[in-house]
Amino acid sequence: MPTEPAAAGAIESSIEIDAPPARVWEVVSEVRNATEWSSQAWKILSPGGRTTKGTWAINLNKRGPIVWPTTSRVVEFEPGRRFANRINENTTVWVFELEPTPSGGTRLTERREVPDGLTFISRFLTDKLFGGQKSFTAEMDRGVSTSLQRIKALVERG
Repeated sequence: MPTEPAAAGAIESSIEIDAPPARVWEVVSEVRNATEWSSQAWKILSPGGRTTKGTWAINLNKRGPIVWPTTSRVVEFEPGRRFANRINENTTVWVFELEPTPSGGTRLTERREVPDGLTFISRFLTDKLFGGQKSFTAEMDRGVSTSLQRIKALVERG
């Protein structure tokens, strides 16, 4: 049975990027690109062409010596505005929202939503392998900030 969504620990962070939303969208809306910025995504296998709503992937995640697989599906795909990817094993949804800024740049927000709470297996493995929900959520929160910095560097570098 899932935990309550609030107990699962929502995560959110934003950054200003000196590039228009269309350029930021090119980077964040392709699931295979996550290995370039994510603190955990190590390898992503996604058949087919360009990412769209419904695209699925097999993800290999890595934290130190620990490697684990997940599967995901793109559940929202609003070009230039919103991209959401659901991780099937723990029911979390990772969202990118893009907003144009008055200066012509983009405010990029990354958020982990937990609308249905975490699954038992996710809670169990996090407690046994990653030091518990509180510390792992704090680590992922720091990882989101790092990811946004890396995305900013990628986009602004061109």
